Amino acid sequence: MSRPLALFAIGLLFGGGAGFVIAAGNGVTFEGHDHADPSQHAGMEMQAEMTSHDHANAVNLPAGADAPGLEIKLTKDPMAGWNLQVMPQNFRFAPEHASTTDIDGEGHAHVYINGIKLGRLYGNWLHIGELPKGEVEVKVSLNGNSHSPLTVDNTPVDAAVTIQVK
Repeated sequence: MSRPLALFAIGLLFGGGAGFVIAAGNGVTFEGHDHADPSQHAGMEMQAEMTSHDHANAVNLPAGADAPGLEIKLTKDPMAGWNLQVMPQNFRFAPEHASTTDIDGEGHAHVYINGIKLGRLYGNWLHIGELPKGEVEVKVSLNGNSHSPLTVDNTPVDAAVTIQVK
């Protein structure tokens, strides 16, 4: 066996062993987790969100004719899953300004399924795969460029719909 190949084999053996020891020490198992269950990712999503920006400070806007508002509609897709229509008022989706300084009336939305964040939305439509059986709440909130939630007179700008999934 050539020397580079032998060194490669030794590296795989010891590197793999070290990886297994580290994984076992952190409670990682071969069973993994269920990718169909969004709650399995909730901690990871929240941890990633918390390291990149702060949701604690809401962007509070005054009530009035120019205040942002939100309506949503959820319909069953004829093929599979669901189609979410997001209809903001006095608000512009601005993906080009994500993670920057807030500008009144622009930003993005956050989509939640049963209180667990599915992700960000930068437009009016989102296809959602299969939902869990039973009563399901789909909620959308408007957020500023900095990811802070938008409020109008300290009331969150969000909308939710609850459906029964069979």
